[in-house]
Amino acid sequence: MSAMPLLPAAAPPDPLDSFDRQILTLVQRDCQRKAESIASQIGLSASAVQRRLKRLRAQGVIRAEIAVLDRAAAGRSLTLIAGLEIARDNYPALAAFRAWADREDAVQQVYYVTGQVDLIAIVMARDMAAYDALCARLMAEIPMIRRINTHVVIDAMKLGLQVPVEAP
Repeated sequence: MSAMPLLPAAAPPDPLDSFDRQILTLVQRDCQRKAESIASQIGLSASAVQRRLKRLRAQGVIRAEIAVLDRAAAGRSLTLIAGLEIARDNYPALAAFRAWADREDAVQQVYYVTGQVDLIAIVMARDMAAYDALCARLMAEIPMIRRINTHVVIDAMKLGLQVPVEAP
């Protein structure tokens, strides 16, 4: 299974008005919330909320609607933050790593960054043996990865994907 499917951005989104921002704030907390419930909270009709949600999805503002699982219950209680160094400026290595990470369900997020490492990956694993096997596969398949510097998460003090939608 690959990464969470995201809806492609169709056209540039219209600027968000205050109703759009309120709707987005509420659906980020619970994407199964009924339009009637949202409408009563923000002062629009249910049909207006449904139209706005349809537009926000079509424009790619809402990119995916997912269920957030308890990691331990899913058998993935170990979270690791891996800093990856690429041997010199190597854009083909970036493309190869992107394709590799897309195929690896354990790799949850990847960031191309500045600083001491080139990439930061958030990884979830059953245990250290599974993580070690993942790293061994990575190093074998993409030899341009020079080093992996791993941080083991002791406690996820805050975990979220909600995007603040304040007025500009």
